[in-house]
Amino acid sequence: MDYLNSREQLLKRSVEAKEIYLPHISADPVIFGFDQKELKVLLAKMKYRKQWLLPGGYVQKNEDLDDAVLRILESRTGITNVFLEEFGVFGKKNRSEFYYQDFDDTLFQKQRFISVGYYALYNSSEINPIADEMSETCEWIYLKDLPGIDLAMDHREIIEKALLTLREKISFKPIGYNLLPEKFTLPELQKLYEAILGKALNRGNFYRKIKNLGILKKLEEQRRGGAHKSPDLYSFDNENYKKALENGLNSW
Repeated sequence: MDYLNSREQLLKRSVEAKEIYLPHISADPVIFGFDQKELKVLLAKMKYRKQWLLPGGYVQKNEDLDDAVLRILESRTGITNVFLEEFGVFGKKNRSEFYYQDFDDTLFQKQRFISVGYYALYNSSEINPIADEMSETCEWIYLKDLPGIDLAMDHREIIEKALLTLREKISFKPIGYNLLPEKFTLPELQKLYEAILGKALNRGNFYRKIKNLGILKKLEEQRRGGAHKSPDLYSFDNENYKKALENGLNSW
């Protein structure tokens, strides 16, 4: 029954989509989250075919692409106020046709779509995703668990490209503002960098380099409650962080 209902929903959406959306262009946002130890990605499990997808969608005929991505993300997950960056275009032929193989070629969603990839970094504890009517659920999935996830279309490739872009970015742009709480320790910041890079970093070298960037403010308080010495707490220097985003990091 779920399959039949979801199929009917897609057929209805197809008729509406031809009037509302541009043909052949879509957007797929990759939202990364961090929970103090590991990276996650936000995915939706569709009612149709029961496969996982990025919470993407189509561009309306009367809107800018960047505005479309924000609208799509809000409608698919309930998430608002996300700063997204474009990172790639995906246009292999037949990239979405197989997913809709049970439909004839007149289905809007089955047409050839070139998708623009966007990514964002977010503190996952501040987001409670809400699934839309086409999705069974919308939730955070750890990157380490992705090999066992049934991802549809080319969305695994899109996630991998987004992660690669993020890894390249941290060599010349600051990372962490949207992924960490307002107050954090240097070990917590190091864990974030290690989670993104997928490898361990030398603690002394990392602390020295990150302090030299000038994007941190040391607070007059410590993290309480641990068994060991209470570590110092830091926050990002908003002004210097913004400058580093605009001009890059000179001393990393």
